[in-house]
Amino acid sequence: MEDLWCVAGTIFQLWMFVVVFFIMLPAMFGLSLGVTGVYIRILVKILEWATIRIQRGRQEQPSVPVPLHTGIIERAGGSMEEQMWQLRCSWPPAAGEFCLSDAVYFCKKGLESIVDDQVTQRFSSEELASWNLLTRTNQNFYYISLRLTIIWGLGVFVRYCILFPLRIALAIIGLSWLVIGTTVVGFLPESSAKNWLSELVHLTCYRICARGLSATIHYHNIENRPQKGGICVANHTTPIDVVILANDGCYAMVGQIHGGLMGVIQRSMVRSCPHVWFERSEMKDRHTVTSRLRDHVGAKTKLPILIFPEGTCVNNTSVMMFKKGSFEIGGTIYPVAIKYDPRFGDAFWNSSKYNMVSYLLRMMTSWAIVVNVWYLPPMTIQVGEDAAQFANRVKAAIAHQGGLLDLAWDGGLKRGKVKDSFKEEQQKMYSNIITGQNGIGPPKNM
Repeated sequence: MEDLWCVAGTIFQLWMFVVVFFIMLPAMFGLSLGVTGVYIRILVKILEWATIRIQRGRQEQPSVPVPLHTGIIERAGGSMEEQMWQLRCSWPPAAGEFCLSDAVYFCKKGLESIVDDQVTQRFSSEELASWNLLTRTNQNFYYISLRLTIIWGLGVFVRYCILFPLRIALAIIGLSWLVIGTTVVGFLPESSAKNWLSELVHLTCYRICARGLSATIHYHNIENRPQKGGICVANHTTPIDVVILANDGCYAMVGQIHGGLMGVIQRSMVRSCPHVWFERSEMKDRHTVTSRLRDHVGAKTKLPILIFPEGTCVNNTSVMMFKKGSFEIGGTIYPVAIKYDPRFGDAFWNSSKYNMVSYLLRMMTSWAIVVNVWYLPPMTIQVGEDAAQFANRVKAAIAHQGGLLDLAWDGGLKRGKVKDSFKEEQQKMYSNIITGQNGIGPPKNM
């Protein structure tokens, strides 16, 4: 029995040596030994082989269903005026008259929304072109070959028996270091040394947590990194977005005060860094929130504020409406586009289906997190432009850079109903058409 305990102790010491000296210390200094890069390249080769094998298996077994492509209807492009012009071509009425064919346009839009709306599908996992050897992304699993099944079984062993304990250990170390480090730094008097130590602690802890997720992050256009006194806005897929961005620089977080473990972390962080936390009652007071954020931005020596204007997580395929409040503060906006590679794991957090703990367990048992981050040139509001128009311009730039769909829908529809103001906007557009204020004509590209 004593020999068994000696062997277990030796294995534990060896394991901790690997964690500390080969993972933690390189992460603290922003270094990489290249192990994650080799791991990702091996994964790519395995997934490519699995894709070819699955395609061959479908040819050999016609009974195996082929996955459907995302989207089951083809939507017509163009504005309301252009589509109505096409419907009215056969018998154009005089300007300012109602045409019965106009009803066809609204029936068509209604049926499209019923069959395949553009909102609810943004809050479910992104569809994959081929299986990535994760059971959770292949709900209709069919036996194809023995070799593929063996590779899948080995993958389960590697992810749950080797990577998962390692990732749990790194996450615990990173969070513990964050709480202890920020608490200790918080006792120091205000000075440039305190600010430097605070940024060092935050950066180090986030890098350790990123290693705990086997994150491979590719930063582009780093000359456009957010600067102090500015506002960083980004599309939002997962709470891990914060860890991804904070690996390359420090930010002042904005959010609601929580209880439990999250509350302990928030209270320790705010001691060393001027994060902006709000009570639940304050979050409903728009003036109070805007005032505190404006005061923070006005101090050019403070860290840039990190804001996700969508207000909810979207499934890595599109960017939904940006809340205009973030763009009423003033100052310089630094847009950032984030795009995850779905082959290695589903980064989207479906908060209505999984709680935070369940989601993090899913992420820690995925293959890895591979993500591209693009820093876009800073933007400011233009003359004659209101906050809503500025928000839409920034959103369009992020969507274009990240290869995401630019949607006008509010992410709040995830749990709420369509606002009356949006319905009234559509009604106003149509009333302008039939009164002749918006002339109907052919599409501009015709």
